This record gives sequence, C-alpha cells and structure tokens, in this order.
Amino acid sequence: MNIPRTSFPRIVIIGGGFAGVALAKKLSKQDLQVVLLDKNNYHTFQPLLYQVSTGGLEPDSIAYPIRKILKDFPNFHFRLANVGEIDVEKRKVITNIGKLRFDYLVVASGSTTNYFGNAAIEKYSMAMKTIPQSLNLRSLILENFEDALLTSDLNERNALMNFVIVGGGPTGVELAGALAEIKKGILPKDYPDLDTRLAQIHVVQSGDCILKGMSANASQKAEDFLEKLGVNVWKNVRVTNYDGKTVTTNTDLTFETATLIWAAGVKGANIKGLEAEKFVTRGNRLLVNEFSQVKGFEHIFAIGDVACMVNEEHPNGLPMMAQPAIQQGDQLGDNVLRLIEEQPMKPFVYKDKGSMATIGRNKAVVDLKRFKFQGVFAWYVWMFVHLFFLIGFRNRMVVFINWVYNYVRFDREARLIIRPFKKKLK
Repeated sequence: MNIPRTSFPRIVIIGGGFAGVALAKKLSKQDLQVVLLDKNNYHTFQPLLYQVSTGGLEPDSIAYPIRKILKDFPNFHFRLANVGEIDVEKRKVITNIGKLRFDYLVVASGSTTNYFGNAAIEKYSMAMKTIPQSLNLRSLILENFEDALLTSDLNERNALMNFVIVGGGPTGVELAGALAEIKKGILPKDYPDLDTRLAQIHVVQSGDCILKGMSANASQKAEDFLEKLGVNVWKNVRVTNYDGKTVTTNTDLTFETATLIWAAGVKGANIKGLEAEKFVTRGNRLLVNEFSQVKGFEHIFAIGDVACMVNEEHPNGLPMMAQPAIQQGDQLGDNVLRLIEEQPMKPFVYKDKGSMATIGRNKAVVDLKRFKFQGVFAWYVWMFVHLFFLIGFRNRMVVFINWVYNYVRFDREARLIIRPFKKKLK
C-alpha cells in the first residue's frame, strides 16, 4: 500500500463514516500513524440520502472527499480499498490492494441493509444506504413515470405510479413525505397528460406505530402529517414477499407496484475474521465493552453502527445513528492515547441529544431531552441541525440554497435521469 514505515504506533481505521472520520480527526495531530481505509474516497452524509433519491439535492452536496477532511495532518494516510478479511493473529488487514499490519485496529465499517434473509425482497426491492443506490432510486422513480405515459394498460400504469415503502422509521417517513410533495407539486407540471392523482404512496410498518424510537406524540403527529399529505400508513403489517410486481404481506393486504423501497432495517457490516459467535451479537454487530474494545481483544476496537455496546438503558446496544457514532469516535481517540501511555481508559457514556424527523414542507417532529415539539418550528430546527453537521462550507451553502429555492419555487431541480436504471425481473 506504500504506507511509510514509522516509529509511531500505527492505527488502522476501517470505514470513513461518521465514526471513522471523528476518530481520525481526533488522532491525526498526535504522534501516531493513522491509516484510514474505505471503498469510497468520500464521506456520505446519510441522513440526506432521501433528498438525493427524490431530486431535492445532487449527490455532491452531501458528500465530501475524505482526503480533504484530513489534508492538513502529516501522519494521516488514506487508501481506497475494500477490506475483505482481518487476520487477528498476525495483526493484518487483507484488502484488494494488499495487506497492512496494524498495532491497533478500529472497525468502523458501518451498516448495510438487512433483508432478514428474504432473497426475493433483496433481489427486487430498492435500498437507500449509499449514494449510488439513491441515484438508482431517483432514476427508477422518474423512469416509472416516463413508462406510465407510454402504456395503455391501466393496471400497469397504476403499478408504475405506486410506491411502497417498507419501514416506518425516519428514513421511511422522510422519504414518504418527499414523494408526497413531488406528487402534489411537481408531477402535475411535468406530466400534464398523465393523471398523477392516481399515484399512491404506502408506508408499511410491522409494529403498531411509526418512528418507534421517538415519543408517542411525535409518532402520532408524524402519522397525521403523512395522512394529510395523502400517504397511506399501514401498521401491524409485515411484508413477506415481492416478485417485482406484487407485494404480499402477512395479512390479506397486497400491493401492485413497480417500486418497493426497503427501509425496514439495517445490520452491522461485519468483516471476515471477526465473525466468531462469542463477539458477534444481534444484527451482525460486534459486541464491545464500555471502552469500545471488541470482546476478547485489547488492540481491536469497533465503533459506530457495527458496534454493539450494551448497557442498562440500551440492552440491545446503542442506536445505529450518527450521534452515537460521532461520540464514540471522539471518545475512542482519547482512550487510544491513554492505552498507548498505559493509563486507565475512560468508559464511554452516550449523551442522547434527541431525535428528529421531517415529513415535508413545514412539517417535522423533534424530541429533545427536555422539550418535544412538532410543526413549523421543529422543521426549522431540523434544517439547522442538519446544516450544522454537514462537512464543508460549500456543502452547507449548496444545501441551504437548494432548500430555499425548493421552498420558494416548490420545485426540485435535480430530477434528472443521469444513468438509466432498471430492476431485472428474471
């Protein structure tokens, strides 16, 4: 990999997400050699992926080059690589560009879509975890309406204009709200010769409420917002199969759709070499202690979505969201230095700063530790927080200008089919 030899301890970080970047920034000014490996050369601001999928933003406004984030740190090295295996005995990571020895290893590989073993749904549904997936979804949505113009089969036309979103978490709710606004304000202008009123948006939730991790008031208000936008919310319904045309459930409810969007769950993106049952727990996550050390290892850590840190308040591990990942990365930076200096490490304590979701124009729900509110003010808070955590001044400005333009003009300029995408139905 052409990583220079050094007398400094070498820390290898796998993953350039929220956790990996936070840790690299914390360590890169120290007397250490920090090597970050990722299959992409950019960091993705995942909370806004749904806006790329629905034409509200271009992908370069929510992505930022990893090298640029850490360009001023002399002991930092980035390599574009796919990590295939970890040799824990020899302390090496094995990638598609070679092997690299480490003194300390931090697995921050994030998460991937969890299809719960359903091969048909994995094959025919659309995921939205990465920028390429979001661009594929954007193309498919727009191509469906182009195809709807050309068909004389009423059932086929309806299926092309119907969207089923599986999962009532923040991703599913925010995507449904964005699609509802497109249906209301944009499709009638773009497709005047198509009766877009027939388009249907469905959110299917296996539990008895949406936004399960938030307060009951937030959940109910979000559902009210969606219903006012014309979104159909189906609760206590579990999707069991999808063949590319028909969605079946555990009830007598079925949907005819050309687009099933799977937002029903994620699992840890674990790596070969760390798959032993003794430290891989529910959701394919690595079981770690209060210092983020993988169970049974002193020199191997895991942070972010791939890590499962269990405590009394979170018996199933910390939530797989940006805030725990950022806080873990920041704290681990201090603990690695303490470990090297043979000082006692400090246990990680998660500071819950709240949760929020937007359901379209002037509609959002916010749960903070002391305050819970919904509506227009919550929408402004949601925008401010997301702008604040975006990396790079340019990205913040581009996103802000896009939001202002979209709000004033009720438009989404990025509804472009840059690369056509079709799901293979055989």
